[in-house]
Amino acid sequence: MNKIKSILVASLGILLGLASCDSGDIRRTPGHIYAPDMTYSRAYDAYTSNPNFDDSLTSRRPVAGTIARGHQFPDHLKEGDTSAYKTFTTNMHFSADELKEGGRLFNIYCGICHGTNLDGQGPLFASGKFASMPANFKDGKYLHMPVGQMYAAVKYGKNMMGSYASQLDIKQRWMVIAHIKKMQSENGGDAFAFGEETTPAVKADTAKAGPMMAQAATAGEGKKK
Repeated sequence: MNKIKSILVASLGILLGLASCDSGDIRRTPGHIYAPDMTYSRAYDAYTSNPNFDDSLTSRRPVAGTIARGHQFPDHLKEGDTSAYKTFTTNMHFSADELKEGGRLFNIYCGICHGTNLDGQGPLFASGKFASMPANFKDGKYLHMPVGQMYAAVKYGKNMMGSYASQLDIKQRWMVIAHIKKMQSENGGDAFAFGEETTPAVKADTAKAGPMMAQAATAGEGKKK
């Protein structure tokens, strides 16, 4: 009798278990997957071989022309591309404080050779330790030198001068060049173009408008009287 009861209890438990697994009309078997590689994607470690690419590299190179975060100013010069140097420029403009900072950076990194007056008479050359004179930025050879050539010299170095790319970031390089160009403009060089955003044309229009506005104001006061 006890054996029969045990069998009945076990059978009832099995039936209840099967009933609980019955989901009615809901089908729980997925069947065949159309794109299993998308459902169960395979992961590749950064430095492992990857058959999905022709070069078998999992770590991909950035898209050509990509600018790293924090380097918002473009700087795509390649070493030795002298043609690109001559046309390379920037649309940055600097405030009086930034120009002052550019002068400070110039004195730290450049003045030791080129001199704080840009005359090539820096302490190292004046001491007689170097036979060749550094560039005299007040000389006609450099007064009208394209800013891109100067930038390339700062970034890659020139002759005995080493690269200063690790000491000066992109903006600082342009600030130093702006300082040089400002001093050159005061010594027969090209008109200074790195100042505040106001262009020479706008300044000229403002200068013309000044007297006219003053006359209009005077006329208005006369009418009030």
